[in-house]
Amino acid sequence: MTLPRFYLDNDLAAGESVSLPATVAHHALRVLRLRDRAAITLFNGRGGEFEGRLQVAGAAQASARLERFHAVERESPLRVTLIQAWVTTEKLELIVEKAVELGVASMVLVPAARSVVQLDAERRERRLRRLQDVIIAACCQCGRNRLPSIQAPETLHEGLASARTGAAASILLDPTDAEPPTAALSGPGPFVLVVGPEGGLDDAERSMALRMGYRPVHLGPRILRTETAGLAGLVALQVLGGDLR
Repeated sequence: MTLPRFYLDNDLAAGESVSLPATVAHHALRVLRLRDRAAITLFNGRGGEFEGRLQVAGAAQASARLERFHAVERESPLRVTLIQAWVTTEKLELIVEKAVELGVASMVLVPAARSVVQLDAERRERRLRRLQDVIIAACCQCGRNRLPSIQAPETLHEGLASARTGAAASILLDPTDAEPPTAALSGPGPFVLVVGPEGGLDDAERSMALRMGYRPVHLGPRILRTETAGLAGLVALQVLGGDLR
């Protein structure tokens, strides 16, 4: 049985006791209804995880005794960056959650002409904070001990340019006039996958991506929704050369 997992943004060391933040204590005590001395796992996103015991100090307070460290990693051998155009909150949280489960290394959220969501700087920061919580919850669920990064540059060009640095293959997922995935999605990576909004990138944005070296690739004869395309691309990469091979 998998032990309940909790993320703490702290320096952790075996043999120590650490106080649990109020939100973590609430989840452990009120949601999961864990008892004193319950076995738990803690991680801080910097690699490895700690086996510990819950120490209940009151109705809403708890700490954890860190008993031993396990240098276990569950990261994909492929480094994949997913560039996703802004979409509605419900769709975006689904994309982020499932991309984490599928082993994405980093995510870049970009504006596009056809995006139904257009955010100013303040709203972008609020949305990123919420999505960071989604990433943490997904890592707790799937067993990852390192948090994928997420950023939201101001422009599509900025996002495309920054993600390409160091990438061996830059892929624009495109259902029209594009090559099949087998050749483009093979190799050791790193990879960048670009997914447009509902309706896709417009002609000018697509031309810009192609000029920057992005390679148009389709994922079969059916047109996939924006919340499906990136996840399907991640699965294809993992099957062809990652930890689903």
